[in-house]
Amino acid sequence: MKNILLLLFSFLMISTLKAQDFSIGPKFGVSQANIKVNGDGFASGEDKMGYHIGAFVRMGGASIFVQPEFLYTNTGGFIVDENNNATIETNFNRLDIPMMVGFKLAKFFRVQAGPIASILLDQSFGENPIAATQNIEYRNSTIGYQAGIGLDLGNLILDAKYESSLNRIAGSVAGFQTDQRQTQLVLSAGFRLF
Repeated sequence: MKNILLLLFSFLMISTLKAQDFSIGPKFGVSQANIKVNGDGFASGEDKMGYHIGAFVRMGGASIFVQPEFLYTNTGGFIVDENNNATIETNFNRLDIPMMVGFKLAKFFRVQAGPIASILLDQSFGENPIAATQNIEYRNSTIGYQAGIGLDLGNLILDAKYESSLNRIAGSVAGFQTDQRQTQLVLSAGFRLF
């Protein structure tokens, strides 16, 4: 419900802007993700590569813009189970909706930040048979934030962003309380169709 309210608020905010510039186009990229784990007997594992594909819309003036994005994202991470001497691989397929607000510095450089709503479409564990018995229940939706920089080179847009979750993606592993939050470094490219 919080995600729906955030989306409605974001779209209302956009509709009140008097857009002087409007562009839309496809966007895709890669990410390097990790799950930060705080809890007895569990630790963060290695980073995991992921990808995203979708579309963006940019509205604004010469110096300030709003850029909502709609992305299908494949991501995940590794959790080290120190109790069983095992590593649990998690895979997430999500619908990500970042709402970036930014400032253009010169005609080609951007600084941007904003909230991101993530809706979990499905999740799975890797090949480890112990992982299937860990009873990790991931939240259906989370709120986070992104911040980064971007370049506009003609119709090509390039973004480098850092993403983190504001709330836990899961609260326990095998009945042990943990605080799991996903962080990502996101690199993406888009093409303005108009």
